[in-house]
Amino acid sequence: MTSGTHPRHQLDDRIHSPVRFSLLALLRTVDEAEFGVVRDALEVSDSTLSQAAAILGEAGFLRIRRLRVGRSTRSWLALTDSGREAFERHLGVIRTIAEPDG
Repeated sequence: MTSGTHPRHQLDDRIHSPVRFSLLALLRTVDEAEFGVVRDALEVSDSTLSQAAAILGEAGFLRIRRLRVGRSTRSWLALTDSGREAFERHLGVIRTIAEPDG
């Protein structure tokens, strides 16, 4: 994070990409969501969602639960408490930037 007084310096680069931001926004409304449902809702490829989930998982913002179903593995995604807090903080910074008098 760069030091400075403008609120943009408080944005979290791990969240700020459109796909990662959208993923966290979607997951904050549910306890858990199946990978394919999330992929379709965000209109991204498996690869794009996997990459976003990996970055957020490494940051401790996302939990990935895998379950064997028949011969395949299905994944469910969920926010962690720290992910929820980080997203709310990030969203607050965006609001500060967008609505400075609000």
